[in-house]
Amino acid sequence: MEDNDVVGDAGELIDLLRTFNLEADRFVEVFTRAHGLHRTDLNAVAYIWRAAEEDKPLTPGELARKLRLSPAATTALLDRLTRAGHVERRHDTADRRRVHLEMQPSARALAQAFFTPLGQHLRAAFDEFDDEALDAATRVLIRVNKATAKAADEARSTA
Repeated sequence: MEDNDVVGDAGELIDLLRTFNLEADRFVEVFTRAHGLHRTDLNAVAYIWRAAEEDKPLTPGELARKLRLSPAATTALLDRLTRAGHVERRHDTADRRRVHLEMQPSARALAQAFFTPLGQHLRAAFDEFDDEALDAATRVLIRVNKATAKAADEARSTA
């Protein structure tokens, strides 16, 4: 389908979302391989970065839930990220039993190396659309994200 061929069909949109997912997976695979990371490492860095931007630092347990990992797998992941200098575990000043994950400058650089080029290409792809079209696309993607999360929750409950 060419960029200017507008179909407006839900089936075509679902096919395009599948294609986007495959292309995004391919981008992640190329990036993680080039940087000697596991895909889950990159996902962890993204979650830790988002939490830091929201000034809500994650605990290892919260990260485990977001990544759907066991405590042992989360410890191994955090050990890898710590050895690589990307993450530090810090004790909460109010409750020393609680540990927060702190992103280090190398992880910020890694996240920027990942997200900046992708963001630039996506912004360029959006440039030809007016605000009304971008607003509609935003509403669609919000619903797509919710539908995908719901499908994941349902799949988990039957697994």
